[in-house]
Amino acid sequence: MSQAPFYVSPEQLMKDRADFARKGIARGRSVVVMRFDAGILLLAENPSPTLHKIAEIYDRIGFAAVGKYNEFETLRQAGVRYADLRGYSYDRTDVTARGLTNAYAQTLAGVFTTESKPFEVELVVAELGLTPETDQLYRLSYDGSVIDETEHVAIGGQADAITASLAGVRSSQMTLREVFNHGVAALAAATQAILATDALEAAVLDRTTSKQRTFRRLDDAAMSALRED
Repeated sequence: MSQAPFYVSPEQLMKDRADFARKGIARGRSVVVMRFDAGILLLAENPSPTLHKIAEIYDRIGFAAVGKYNEFETLRQAGVRYADLRGYSYDRTDVTARGLTNAYAQTLAGVFTTESKPFEVELVVAELGLTPETDQLYRLSYDGSVIDETEHVAIGGQADAITASLAGVRSSQMTLREVFNHGVAALAAATQAILATDALEAAVLDRTTSKQRTFRRLDDAAMSALRED
């Protein structure tokens, strides 16, 4: 007589997948993305000089991620291909954070519901508007759910603590120096550690540049100049 197959309810299966993804993400160092008066700052605790958690997707669109590097790097590359193809086929202005976020959400939701293992990632897609009022910040979870933020957004294992540290901070009305130091302080408070400059990764989407591409990485010298010791 054949044995009946082991049954797991859909609710329990989804819960197990969500718990698995959350545990993987919680092990990663956090990222915070904050608007400032002239652009958007992307700031991460990341001691690696080459395995970036922050990247450029297109002219005015930045990407930040936490979790398994190979998984979010796959998503980053797919985002670049999506943006390049859309910009080439239509117009560069047709490449938007909203469109990219929808594409990512569909991919993440599909993997979460149909694959044996979900992606252990959280993402932020940030678009620099022509004016501060049109800046966009989107947070994507491992299951494809999307939340749009207004001032700042944190992802990773200490996201809740970072968000609590930044509660009430109107970063969009502050300078880059002020926002950078708020971000460093929030990351340090969440980990209860002193963060050296070489343990940070940072970039900005700069509205004041005359170039078409607005993404600019901040090296150690630039970050040291911004820090208030």
